[in-house]
Amino acid sequence: MNPLRSTSVAVSAALTTLSALLIGGVSSPPAAAAPTSLCNKYCDARDPSLSPQDRVPVSTTVSARSVALHFDDTDAMGWASIDNGGPGDRVWLDRSMDGGRTWASGSRLGDTAVPAGGRGWRTQMYNVDDWNARGVGALRACGQPAGGAIACTAWARTTWNAGSRSTAAATALMMSFDRTSKLFGGNGWWTSANALTAIIDNSRISGMGSYTYAIAETYDKNVNAQGGQFRNEYLDDTGWWGLAWIAAYDATGDSRYLATARADADHMNANWNNTCGGGVRWNTNGNYKNAITNELFLRLTSALHNRIPGDTVYLNQAKSEWNWFRNSGMINGGHMINDGLNDSCANNGQPTWTYNQGVILGALTELHRATGDAALLTTARQLADASTVRLQTNGVLREPGEGDSCTGDGPSFKGAYVRGLGTLNRQLSDHPYAPALTRWANSAYDKDRNALDQYGPHWSGGGGATDYGCQQSVLDLLNAATG
Repeated sequence: MNPLRSTSVAVSAALTTLSALLIGGVSSPPAAAAPTSLCNKYCDARDPSLSPQDRVPVSTTVSARSVALHFDDTDAMGWASIDNGGPGDRVWLDRSMDGGRTWASGSRLGDTAVPAGGRGWRTQMYNVDDWNARGVGALRACGQPAGGAIACTAWARTTWNAGSRSTAAATALMMSFDRTSKLFGGNGWWTSANALTAIIDNSRISGMGSYTYAIAETYDKNVNAQGGQFRNEYLDDTGWWGLAWIAAYDATGDSRYLATARADADHMNANWNNTCGGGVRWNTNGNYKNAITNELFLRLTSALHNRIPGDTVYLNQAKSEWNWFRNSGMINGGHMINDGLNDSCANNGQPTWTYNQGVILGALTELHRATGDAALLTTARQLADASTVRLQTNGVLREPGEGDSCTGDGPSFKGAYVRGLGTLNRQLSDHPYAPALTRWANSAYDKDRNALDQYGPHWSGGGGATDYGCQQSVLDLLNAATG
């Protein structure tokens, strides 16, 4: 047995016994089943007096008692305290491995009570993360006055893998990476492709490679799902995954990711038809031609050409795609891109979603790298100039019809937009969109973030939920503003 573990467990047991003796008949909740003990640098139930620091990120009050969460950032552990109370007041920690959505019911880590004659007490220290099982965790402190109501702090974590804005956002996003399905949110499909891409981009920009394990885990678990090789009947889904595997190939050099990106592009090309004069259809069961599918095809084929020596096939496909797209009518007179074409092959006038304005910017940048055609960057800049103005409200990017939810498809759109805008911005020598990206990032950080570095849907502030779609989008924003 690890000597540190045996010592800390023994100390914890002694304190629990002492508390029981000192309480002397005060009513307390029934004992919960012992939670699984985690060991990282140290094992659970370490004495807080051994912590080299004491940071309190969140606290709350209940019946005049102060309940606080304390962190030892050096060792990625935390403990809870209750003060200004009396004998029999209880204090404990909850630990979550999915961003506070669920936690071990009744676990009450370190559950203990203020001893007779005391006004405050604290738990032992517990690990935030389960590094051995790749669990990205969070803690909260809970307290209960003797015979009273329970109150808990907000969820928070140590600065481990959260030393900057973007790495903290990446860590919060990884709390949504399901360790069974290996998809974000449990079963997100194309949105998981975007979340994985944001994680990969962050590892490149920040230099923190802690979560690159998600690349192989996602691939190995899901490569045979649906149509295999991350293909299905929705050609835009296939395009998102193809670009995720391009990012994975760039990060790892593993040829299987490039091979899958090729399979995805080939699947999309097989669904190019003559409806409306060309273009890739959105779904294998119809002929709707929409912007996002064709923008993704343009970027994917351009990217493949730039990574396959001697290629001409993907380059010719990319050129054909751009020639068709720019003449399709989807780019309106205001240099904004509507959703697609109607049955008469005319612009359908549907909303100018942010992702339709952003993916094209990355695609034209990639095609410029393939061809050296400066006119592509001129066009991209014209489109970006329009969208950065028209999509802002009070100086901050806002999705058309933006709601308060972070579930479903829409919350991922802004991330795809800023990813493409960031790609173009890095390519242009004067980096014209850096001020906007920085302004949006500062606003989101100041007005749309909780103690766990989870973000909501409104970068300018306001109500709303949190979930992995919004988190992916803000990680893309922080990546673009940094890199």
